[in-house]
Amino acid sequence: MQSLVPEPIEILSGVEDGEAARHFRFRFCGQSDSNLKKWQSTRPGQFFMLSVPGAGEAPFTFTTLPNAQGEFSALVRRMGQVTGALFERKPGYTLGARGPFGHGWPVTDGDTEKVLTEKALIVGGGCGLAPLVSLVEHLINSGTPPVALVYGARTAAAQVLNPERKRWQSQLPLFDIVQQGNGCQYRGTPLDLLPEVLNQVGEPERVFLCGPEIMMHTVAEFFVQRGLPASAIWMSIERRMHCATGTCGHCYLEHQYVCKDGPTYRWDKLAPLLARSSGAGALADFHC
Repeated sequence: MQSLVPEPIEILSGVEDGEAARHFRFRFCGQSDSNLKKWQSTRPGQFFMLSVPGAGEAPFTFTTLPNAQGEFSALVRRMGQVTGALFERKPGYTLGARGPFGHGWPVTDGDTEKVLTEKALIVGGGCGLAPLVSLVEHLINSGTPPVALVYGARTAAAQVLNPERKRWQSQLPLFDIVQQGNGCQYRGTPLDLLPEVLNQVGEPERVFLCGPEIMMHTVAEFFVQRGLPASAIWMSIERRMHCATGTCGHCYLEHQYVCKDGPTYRWDKLAPLLARSSGAGALADFHC
């Protein structure tokens, strides 16, 4: 059973990255080797609960997974009491972390643990790129990089993970698109760009999505209509995950708890849950 007591971490750095967003790097303080191994088992797509003393606790996704030195990263958008307090803290300040929680992206065969090699297309929107970062890195490092990454943002100034995307440009086809203004080759939404992307890279065998739910749902249905099985489409969803242990019920979705059964879901499993859950499809406060 996961402990409800946060483990101490310290802020190593914080770099501005997009509008009202900052990319933080953290390090565990005084952890035993056995406890660090627990954190090093984190999989792409899992999340952790970050505690800011005097302000509260909130869920965040890992952008880089904990390494042997206990260091990891998270992208945080300033949008509430916890994140506001975090942005006021300086490097060296001690916070707390619980985790890792949830089910991550399916990067290996569940039975054999062999790395999956299907051609993968990744589509992210806004801060929704954050839960996809460790997936992109994992696929690149495994030798099976995505056939392409499509990333949409409101404006060029709102784009996040800028250093990572610049590095990825030499490792995979990357399509940036914005809804407003200039600064990108493409303008519109990820859905608008998909026909051109597929003309260039071909049809994917698996699709990974994260971003506004309306974007994910329309992109998922776009691929289903093209003949891709719904079981080959995965997305990470946002819900009010207050405890991360399935106790408080804030993230209840039909008969599941997103903090335990998600946050990544196969589309063929998620779509019926949303259809049967009146009002459960509303976006919530998973802060990047």
